[in-house]
Amino acid sequence: MYLRRTVNRIRLLIVAVGAALMSVGAASADSGGPSPAATKPLPYTGVNLAGGEFFDPQKVPDPVYGKHFTYPTEADFDYFASKGMNVFRIPFRWETLQPRVGEPFRKAEIDRLKAVVTGATRRGLVVILDLHNYARHSGKIIGSPEVSHEDFANFWVRLAREFRSDRRVWFGLMNEPHGISAEQWVPAANAAIAAIRKAGATNLLLVPGTAWTGAHSWLDDWYGGANGVWMLNVKDPLNRYAYDVHQYLDKDSSGTRPEVVSPTIGSERLRKFVEWSRKHKKRAFLGEFAVPATEEGRAALHDMLHSMERDRDVWLGFTWWAAGAWWGDYMFSIQPKDGKDRPQMEWLRPHLQGRSAGKRVPRKPVSEASQGPRRKD
Repeated sequence: MYLRRTVNRIRLLIVAVGAALMSVGAASADSGGPSPAATKPLPYTGVNLAGGEFFDPQKVPDPVYGKHFTYPTEADFDYFASKGMNVFRIPFRWETLQPRVGEPFRKAEIDRLKAVVTGATRRGLVVILDLHNYARHSGKIIGSPEVSHEDFANFWVRLAREFRSDRRVWFGLMNEPHGISAEQWVPAANAAIAAIRKAGATNLLLVPGTAWTGAHSWLDDWYGGANGVWMLNVKDPLNRYAYDVHQYLDKDSSGTRPEVVSPTIGSERLRKFVEWSRKHKKRAFLGEFAVPATEEGRAALHDMLHSMERDRDVWLGFTWWAAGAWWGDYMFSIQPKDGKDRPQMEWLRPHLQGRSAGKRVPRKPVSEASQGPRRKD
C-alpha cells in the first residue's frame, strides 16, 4: 500500500513537471523570443541601412543622390535605435566619393556622407562605413593594372583622415571580395590597413575574406586558397580589427531565396569558423545575415543568434541585411511598412543590445577586449 501511494505521488510529480515545462515552452513560442535561460545580447547589434550602393558604377559613371542612391535619414536612426539597435552598417560606393582612382574626393559627396555619420554618432550610435564594391572600382578588380593596391590605400587614407577622431566610426574595408584569391586579397587589405594607421586613425577595422566572405566556406580551399589560411596574414600594427563574415541560410548560402535549410542551419554553418577564430584568438562581426518571414525563418534566426550569444568570446555583434527606404517589398527588409513593424524586426528584438552599448566602444585592441565564456558555435 505504501509503495503504491509512493508510485502514484511520483507519477503526479512527473505530470506536474511536464505540464510546467510545456507551459514555459508555449510561452517562449508565443513570444517568438528566447527562453528564460537564454544568454544576453551581444554588445553591438543592428542593421545595414542600405541605399548608398544602389547603382552599377559601370552603367552610372556620374551618380546623382536621390536618383541613383540614397542614405539613411535621422528618422531611420531613431526608429531602429528605439528598437534596441546600436550599430549601423552604411553601404556606399567607392565611385561616389572618388570617380577616378587616386583623385581627391568629391567635396559634396564626402560632406554628405559625413552628415549621415554625424546623424548617428551624435545619438551615441556606432557606424560601420561599408565600402560596398566587391574588391573592384568601376568593374576593375584591385590588383589589376587599372586599380592597384596603392589606389585602394589612397582611398582609405583619405577616408581615414575624415573620421579618425571618432571612435564610434568603424571602417569596413570592403564588402564581399570575390573573383580574387585569398592570397591576392590579403596584400590589398594590408595596404589599406597600413595607410589607415599611417593616417593616425585608431578606428576599429572590419576585415573581410574573399569568396563573398562566407563564414560557412572560411576553411574551404576551392577559391585559390582558404581564407582560414591566408587571412592569418592580416597585419594591423594596433591589432584593432575583427573579421567581417556574412552568412545566409538558403541552400547555397547566397541569400537569394526565401528559404532556410533547417532550424539549426545557422549555428551549423557558423561552427567551424567560430572554432577557427577561437583557436587563433580572433574576433569577428557578422556583417550580413537574414531569414524570410516564415516559421522556419524565425526558428533558424533564434538558433543562430543564441549560438552567437553563447560564443561571445568570438562575436562582437551583427548587422541584419537589410533596411532602407528604397527596398519596397524585398523579402528581408525590416524597414517599417505603412507604420507597422516587419515580422523579422519583432523576432530580432530579444537579441538587441540597446543604445547603452554605443557608449562602450572598446578602446583596447580587439584581441585584448574583455571576453566571455569560451564556447564553440
